[in-house]
Amino acid sequence: MNTPLYPRFLRPPKSSFFLFGPRGCGKSTWLKENFGAVKQLSLLDESLYQSFLANPSLFHEMASTVKSGEWLVVDEIQRLPQLLNEVHRLIEDKKIKFALTGSSARKLRRSGVNLLAGRAVRRNMYPLTPMEMGKDFNLSRALQFGTLPLILQADDPKDSLNSYVQMYLKEEIQAEALVKNLGGFSRFLPIAALFHGQTLNISNVSRDAEIKRPTAQGFFEILEDTLLAKRLPAYESRLRVREKSSSKFYWIDPGIVRAARKDLSPPGAEELGALLEGFVYMLLNFQKEIRNEIDEIYYWSPAEAKLTEVDFLLKKGKEFCAIEVKAAKTLRPDHLKGLKAISDLKGLKRKMLVYLGNQDLKLEDGIEVFTFQSFTNALSKNSI
Repeated sequence: MNTPLYPRFLRPPKSSFFLFGPRGCGKSTWLKENFGAVKQLSLLDESLYQSFLANPSLFHEMASTVKSGEWLVVDEIQRLPQLLNEVHRLIEDKKIKFALTGSSARKLRRSGVNLLAGRAVRRNMYPLTPMEMGKDFNLSRALQFGTLPLILQADDPKDSLNSYVQMYLKEEIQAEALVKNLGGFSRFLPIAALFHGQTLNISNVSRDAEIKRPTAQGFFEILEDTLLAKRLPAYESRLRVREKSSSKFYWIDPGIVRAARKDLSPPGAEELGALLEGFVYMLLNFQKEIRNEIDEIYYWSPAEAKLTEVDFLLKKGKEFCAIEVKAAKTLRPDHLKGLKAISDLKGLKRKMLVYLGNQDLKLEDGIEVFTFQSFTNALSKNSI
């Protein structure tokens, strides 16, 4: 299918920057739209890559043709981290501005480079959001196949998602030598996918994947560094109630996590909850990082009340907003348990529940009930 180009909410910084994002999220397309007339060097071009590998000074010679104050785009910079030394020098000496893209900062950090010591800001690119897709957005399809532009453009999303996971193993993990135990990582992926939306239990994962616990910990870090997943920390305060310290784990896209789990059939009722919750988490991170509307995101679960939890606690300044997500078309009293329990949190200004029903509600105890469409509309207007 031919998917139209959607306007992305990400805006180019005015100074040099790194743009990170998982493969297929639209980094190259975004660069063409915003820097189409700018000189570009892609390290995916094997001949160019080999030339720079053999003679790094060639990069300096080519970059030096750019005038002071103008831009130079370098795509997939993590393939040759040593070039950042030249980038640093060109920023300092010639005042060239760089747009540097990659799918991971892991290899850059591991190579001992300092990500330009603050001379370049960092931006992350996410899969497409309902706010960007507008009327073309379909929640059922998004929860089954995700919203990566690469997959949306595919004639067969199932086949493309399965190929995406294999490409990730080959090009991201094996080619970049991120792990020594590729077999263990292959066993780890589908097990890690089962923890989507759950509190991490690394010991269980290491046992089921037949790898050591530190290895499993490292593998989770790789998923985060390659921007396929994020951890959600528990909220901690100095109040009488002690909150949990364990983090939850979310994959960045429903399609990717389902492909890693090797199940792309229409999601069943037992799977929808985690998929919807994870999708909302992606949207909240988008709102935090791209639109700067949220300072921090947590989940809330006091240790002394094991079955009481609120999915997301948003912090902006000294104020909080609690959000519960339910993959249900009708509400039950137990859906409100967490939001009622958190009512006494200092600074809490709003309590919201997002569900799959078709009617917005305002309940007597101050809880606002949003349909998913109304919730994304509110995000679009920055009114959360």
